[in-house]
Amino acid sequence: MRQTALLHVALALSAALAPLSAATAQDQIWTPRRVEAVRGVTSIAMSPDGARVAYTLAVPRIAGKDDDGAAWSELHVLSTSDGSDRTFVGGKVNVSAVAWTPNGSEIAFLAKRDGDKQTSLYAIPLLGGEARKKVEFDTSIKAFSFAPDGKRVVLIAVPPESAEQKKLTEKGFKQSVYEEDERAAKLWIADTSDAGAKPKLLSVEGHVYSVRWSPMDDRLAVGLAPTTLVDDEYMRQRVKILDANDGRLLAGIENPGKMGAFEWSPNGAWIALACATDIHETSAGRMTIAPASGGTPVDVLGAGYLGDIGGFGWQGSGSLLCLLDQGVETSFEKIEVGTGRGGAKKVLIPTGVASFTAVSLSADGQKAAFIGSRADHAPEVFTMAHGDTAPVRRTDSNPWMKNMRFAKQEAVTYKARDGVEIQGVLIRPLSEQAGMRYPLILSVHGGPEAHESNGWLTQYSRPGQMAAAKGMAVFYPNYRGSTGRGVAFARLSQADAAGKEFDDLIDAVDHFIAVGLVDGTKVGVTGGSYGGYATAWCSTRHSERFAAGVMFVGISNKISKFGTTDIPNEEFYVHALKRPWDDLEFFRERSPITYAEKSKTPLLIMGGKDDTRVDPGQSKEMYRWLKLRGSAPVRLVQYPGEGHGNRKACARLDYSVRMLQWMEHYLTGPGGAAPPYEVEYGEAVATN
Repeated sequence: MRQTALLHVALALSAALAPLSAATAQDQIWTPRRVEAVRGVTSIAMSPDGARVAYTLAVPRIAGKDDDGAAWSELHVLSTSDGSDRTFVGGKVNVSAVAWTPNGSEIAFLAKRDGDKQTSLYAIPLLGGEARKKVEFDTSIKAFSFAPDGKRVVLIAVPPESAEQKKLTEKGFKQSVYEEDERAAKLWIADTSDAGAKPKLLSVEGHVYSVRWSPMDDRLAVGLAPTTLVDDEYMRQRVKILDANDGRLLAGIENPGKMGAFEWSPNGAWIALACATDIHETSAGRMTIAPASGGTPVDVLGAGYLGDIGGFGWQGSGSLLCLLDQGVETSFEKIEVGTGRGGAKKVLIPTGVASFTAVSLSADGQKAAFIGSRADHAPEVFTMAHGDTAPVRRTDSNPWMKNMRFAKQEAVTYKARDGVEIQGVLIRPLSEQAGMRYPLILSVHGGPEAHESNGWLTQYSRPGQMAAAKGMAVFYPNYRGSTGRGVAFARLSQADAAGKEFDDLIDAVDHFIAVGLVDGTKVGVTGGSYGGYATAWCSTRHSERFAAGVMFVGISNKISKFGTTDIPNEEFYVHALKRPWDDLEFFRERSPITYAEKSKTPLLIMGGKDDTRVDPGQSKEMYRWLKLRGSAPVRLVQYPGEGHGNRKACARLDYSVRMLQWMEHYLTGPGGAAPPYEVEYGEAVATN
């Protein structure tokens, strides 16, 4: 019986994953093997004159074919005049932190090359030639920023291990002291004309996360936190203005909560800063400016703005050009800030064009490059110049996608039981027929301070087009607590974990049942991190509503999670607003394991063995409680070497195959006992 079932699953998966011939190219559907091959643009940097865009392209390794590991990262350069695109640094490389030198003659980047033991700073001439090493250091360089004349560069790097400690390590003393012994990253000034010169250490208190050299003089804007703890990165990071010659503190920007990206104005008078304006705001979603001489940031969009900042740059010293997340869509707008406060706004790209996640501007702010995706393509480079009526897509990193079949994707708004409007994105079944009801998978985002946009939504852990090809609908809900709709909406879930925020998920199911799309007996749920928490909650507390669940790096016990996570203060300030000892019963009540006895939902639990955000013990607790108290199949799959999400090709493919297998088995297949734990991955597919 077991061998027959295994053969059935293996044959089915092999057929689904096998390459399709050219004759059937128009009938190609999305499978895990196709998703693993998707390339995507990951960063952009427009040249100072706006004539070119340097970008990094993620090139996935193919599981079982390439050596296992994370995707490669290549450096490409695109001409904005004729659209020509050249690979500057390609192959088995990992390029990061791409930036143009101030005069635009070279492209700088971080990489390990030619036997480097540590990540070094390289530059490659725009007009041709090999990349040359600008600066190397005893430890890996994490980030850099050039002085205005390009003759010096400020680096972020961790100080090297002392000779004494190195000797002890070599003798076998490899103990770690939890949250105490990690060395803080520091600032170093280096001469770019002499790669052999030793960088000079600047005396700075704290751990450095980011740095920007003033465009006018020898001042540095530095993102500093008191310690290396992730909690401090989230909640206590601030911008400090330092003297580049001696590290002397000149001023500070006093944002009261979370902090994101920051940039100098071209005249060096202002700092633009994405941040929270209250310690209890869940994300760094406000667009603010502050004098470089120090002070409190001013929200230029106003506290009542019903959106969040997605990216920005200066156009001159009196205007900001901003990507604004608005629900499931993105706009690009100009904001006048010449008075030091918010002024008139002008929409340059309306919502509905694409889902844009990054922007980079020319020195004069008249040309822009974007990373954007749509329902039918992964992240690509777009450009737009002053006077253009719309952005133009410039790259096609996956030309084979033109032969793929895509299920329809659309934005959806529905009302929760208390009348609050909830938005999300629906991918309908690929071969949908009018009048028929279909299985549904809720794909729940993490955070919860995040949101889904109406762009590319299919990745290794997100079922999207893969499930749609199997006859299932997939809905990505932006439940209350999500970003993209302003501060008030994002705070609706505070102090109410698994309360109304997850009721919104049940209400989404009821909505799709009411409109005639979904069979209410065939509903699945999946998600990672906080989405994994939602999956565990739906599979226990609301088990009667869900026929299958796939939980990824999720939370099962709110009490033990607090004691093992690396962000307990972030959770307190922007989510729970109380500690377990303030109300132990509440934390117990909002823990999925509390409802294990009533669970009848088959649950597949997966996660990395090295996760510091949500300890792997959370998955083990969920497994053990369900194994002993639940009445449905449960399986636990762990990935060695992976953390809060899978990075390596084999772990990603395995996750995709298992997730899809589990959902098919319980939503469209026979159900009952769990499918065999052995899976077939199929052959790598042709993408050319």
